[in-house]
Amino acid sequence: MEIVFLFLLIVVVALWSFKSNDRRTQNKTTRVRQAKNKLQPFDAKSATSHPSKYEVQGSAYIVDGDTLVIQKIQIRLFGIDAPEMNHPYGIKAKWALVSLCKGQAVRAEFTEEDAYGRTVAICCLPDGRDLSAEMVKLGLAIDWPKFSKGRYSSLETPNVRKKLWLADARQKGRMHVWDQFEAKAKARTSKE
Repeated sequence: MEIVFLFLLIVVVALWSFKSNDRRTQNKTTRVRQAKNKLQPFDAKSATSHPSKYEVQGSAYIVDGDTLVIQKIQIRLFGIDAPEMNHPYGIKAKWALVSLCKGQAVRAEFTEEDAYGRTVAICCLPDGRDLSAEMVKLGLAIDWPKFSKGRYSSLETPNVRKKLWLADARQKGRMHVWDQFEAKAKARTSKE
């Protein structure tokens, strides 16, 4: 009888130890996911299709004109390109997106995930408006046909590609234009 009791005690301790180790592994996995979701630049070349239809809903923290955070998940708006914060119209684009989302529960349907673990999603307001479409209509983002298949191109305002010339240059692979802009901006700040 003592042997059976001792055997059961060993089994219970072993199971408890296994579950405890499993929880530590889950916590480590969660920390790795959270580290990947830290603010990283979007890398269009490394974006891959998200394995399943998954969505989140909630209030949004706006990072810039095409990036927001819902429930601690960094999300890139699907199919558009808005100026970076340090580029012309970047701050205006961010605040336009803030105005659209303020006080509303934004729904994000995941479509892709980039190499940084950041999710690309179609984001909608409670009234059904697509945030990507709204930003393009406002003239503060441009359609990115490579990803949207031209879904938002008809919504672009006249001459928006001239206005958002840095975003247009990125889409056309002319990164030397970005490099020149960054060098000039750096030179201006070092003179001050």
